[in-house]
Amino acid sequence: MHDSRETLAPAAFVAGFPIKHSRSPLIHSYWLRQHGLEGDYRKVEVAPDDFANFLDGVKSGRNPYRGGNVTIPHKEAAYRIADVRDEVVVRLGAANTLWLEEGRLHATNTDVYGFLANLDQRCQGWDAAKRAVVLGAGGASRAIVHGLLDRGLERIDIVNRTEARAQELAAHFGEAVAGHGMEKLHHVLRGTQLLVNTTSLGMNGEDVPQIDWGSFSPHALVTDIVYTPLETGLLRQAKAAGLATVDGLGMLLHQAVPGFEKWFGIRPEVTDELRQLVIADLEAHG
Repeated sequence: MHDSRETLAPAAFVAGFPIKHSRSPLIHSYWLRQHGLEGDYRKVEVAPDDFANFLDGVKSGRNPYRGGNVTIPHKEAAYRIADVRDEVVVRLGAANTLWLEEGRLHATNTDVYGFLANLDQRCQGWDAAKRAVVLGAGGASRAIVHGLLDRGLERIDIVNRTEARAQELAAHFGEAVAGHGMEKLHHVLRGTQLLVNTTSLGMNGEDVPQIDWGSFSPHALVTDIVYTPLETGLLRQAKAAGLATVDGLGMLLHQAVPGFEKWFGIRPEVTDELRQLVIADLEAHG
């Protein structure tokens, strides 16, 4: 079978269900223009029942892509379907980046990289912290805890509305991580050096629980992986209390870097110009 990818300009995709609000095409199109590359990056809405067939088409050349990103609800399926999985994606059990090599579909998860690179760029020295509190116990939380442990943090407390889920996630990582219900939030925040929110807390006008910001370490950092709104209620309160804050937009930008390099052959940079481009789009379209 002739593989059309050999003659066409390279193309990559982002697949989800739904997918219309994805900012990934804006990011990758910017990098393609910046580097003067021929190529394309497309949004593809794929229903869960059609996802395996879609990836089979990518492998066979029926769908002319070198690879792509996957988002909700396909991350776990992408992990299962991939032929080759790296160490990070195996630990997380969910893939967000796929690429072809010699006809085999490779998978990784760049959320860990994106989260850490965002903090490195926006708050140098943050990883001198030894204690962190992570709000939420979903897939994003798993990636963040994994990254924090790799950076040498000694103690991580996961706080979630459902305590059993927090404890289940904590057990996956061992003794350095503990799980708690929301009623323990005030207690575990005392002296913390890093607070990471992976939940929808404070979005859409939802109230943020009363937090004693004065109980934090004076050099604490508060970060939110949400980027709509750019300044969540949690970040606004932390900033008003004089604590350092980092929004979640950089995680979106940095997690896109490794995939672009795999598909188009150049490792791009996350610049202020790109950040402002995405912020303008968020302000225009919500």
